[in-house]
Amino acid sequence: MADAYEAAGAAEGRGTAAGPAGGQEAVGGAGRWPREVADDVRRMVAGEGVVFADLFAEDAVFTYPFAAPGMPGELVGREAIREFFGARGDARSLFRMDGVDAVIRETDDPEVVVAEIRHHGWSHVNNAPYRHTAVGVIRVRDGLIVHYDDYMNPIATAQLLGRTNDLAAALTVT
Repeated sequence: MADAYEAAGAAEGRGTAAGPAGGQEAVGGAGRWPREVADDVRRMVAGEGVVFADLFAEDAVFTYPFAAPGMPGELVGREAIREFFGARGDARSLFRMDGVDAVIRETDDPEVVVAEIRHHGWSHVNNAPYRHTAVGVIRVRDGLIVHYDDYMNPIATAQLLGRTNDLAAALTVT
């Protein structure tokens, strides 16, 4: 899948995981392109052995601009990110992921990429197929994420995780 994506990206002038089109230098001393880091995020979502928190700088900021009830709006620091996502490991048991793909777009800021990550499979909660999409605006410096805005539909996320009652309760005016 990555080879096909890279070939298409190179053909369209978007560059490849090896770097952007136009001969720009890699951002940061670690020599890791923002596109490469975003692909590591895709690999993490796919369960390919990437530890999400390890992609972040020590003082990184992770946000959920559309945070659902029970989700933090912001996490500050690699260890806070590690603790939060480490505690959510059991959520994967609620669905079977059959595929993950990503479209990674470069921006006019060489530190920033926008990653649209989609996954699909079977929801054990709903006993039905599912599709889920998230968009991440990712700033990478020295090969590590320094800021990540994760945009997900809170209704679709609640449905996938079987938490629609929690979402409805949070929206109910008392």
